[in-house]
Amino acid sequence: MRYRAAHTLMTAATVTEIAVQGPTIAGIPVAFVLFALTLLGVAVFHHHTLRVALLGLATITAYKLLFTAFDGVHGLAGLAHHFAHEWVVLANLFGLLVGFALLADHFEKSHIPGLLPAILPDDWRGPLALLAMVFVMSTFLDNIAAAIIGGTIAMSVFRNKVHIGYLAAIVAASNAGGAGSVVGDTTTTMMWIEGVSPLDVAFAFLPALVALIVFSVPASLDQQKFSPIVCDPAPNLRMDWARVAIVSIILGAVIATNVIVNTQYADLADNFPFLAAAVWASILLTAPWRAPNWKLVPAAALGSLFLLSLVTCASMMPVESLPLPSWQSVLSLGFISAVFDNIPLTKLALEQGGYDWSYLAFAVGFGGSMVWFGSSAGVALSTQFPQAKSVVQWLQYGWYIPVAYLVGFLALVTLVRWQPVAI
Repeated sequence: MRYRAAHTLMTAATVTEIAVQGPTIAGIPVAFVLFALTLLGVAVFHHHTLRVALLGLATITAYKLLFTAFDGVHGLAGLAHHFAHEWVVLANLFGLLVGFALLADHFEKSHIPGLLPAILPDDWRGPLALLAMVFVMSTFLDNIAAAIIGGTIAMSVFRNKVHIGYLAAIVAASNAGGAGSVVGDTTTTMMWIEGVSPLDVAFAFLPALVALIVFSVPASLDQQKFSPIVCDPAPNLRMDWARVAIVSIILGAVIATNVIVNTQYADLADNFPFLAAAVWASILLTAPWRAPNWKLVPAAALGSLFLLSLVTCASMMPVESLPLPSWQSVLSLGFISAVFDNIPLTKLALEQGGYDWSYLAFAVGFGGSMVWFGSSAGVALSTQFPQAKSVVQWLQYGWYIPVAYLVGFLALVTLVRWQPVAI
């Protein structure tokens, strides 16, 4: 499940055609200008991201109420109408982010991270193997869970010293792993619901694997130089099998709910936050066995509120259509996905039709890795590692993520012919 914010100068010549609503500045709707300022504030004042996001949300909401409309409906009635369509996405995000923070604590206390040095290589191949594990986990787990588990393991095996570039690589691995799986990412699940064959989406694994190779090697070398992997597990460390079982139950509930709802009750998926409900039902039912660390909830909730603020801002942007489908336009969608919510982009693409869905799955799935708040996995990981909340350092030390995106996309164009599939 991913979030992307909005780009400052999004015009028809770049990726989206914007229906002008209300006043404009140099032809750009004021709503986009306000959102661009919000994103700039998040990037510059990275120690005050929540305040900036809430201020941006309040400003954009007030502007829409006074000067434009929400999905064609004006005033408070329009605002209510808008949230009636968005609340399920927001509730799922909030429930998953906070719930997975408790899951991460269960996972850490299971002592699995502390025992992993016994099986991971003790040189740069150790960080490489961990990124590969995150990639594999994300093919069947939500990318938030895969990133959080990867970050929890990294915190243990690198003695709480994790390089920012490696944090970016963990997020990228979690996003790449879900790109080719219809149960690994919200966008690919949307495609599956609309009738896209899982085999058509699966071709996205090719560029995802190429991207993984490109970014994982330099990221692993940077991490090993910054803080080498622990060679031996702590003495007398024993597995807490009860917590292992709890983690398995929570993750199993998410996977089962995702598959069952989207195969048998797809018409209800937009009406109730089933994934969040599955996570919290599992947490509460297993609480008597091993109590969760409830003290983690306030911090996780604040981090989630930041993401929800930007997601809500993105949902208010006047994006009405996408350019004509081609591999070139999909390539640019990947960069837009780094700063704009990929769920509405995918919805527009499904309505428009004429896409090669493997191209689109990789672009919107992997694109958000380029910025720390470009995906829900990045926001979740930044709760564990506050040092990641710097756009400048994320781009500086995670430079290989956009390079990996371009190389992966080039491999896809070269080896898999663009072939639109009707649904």
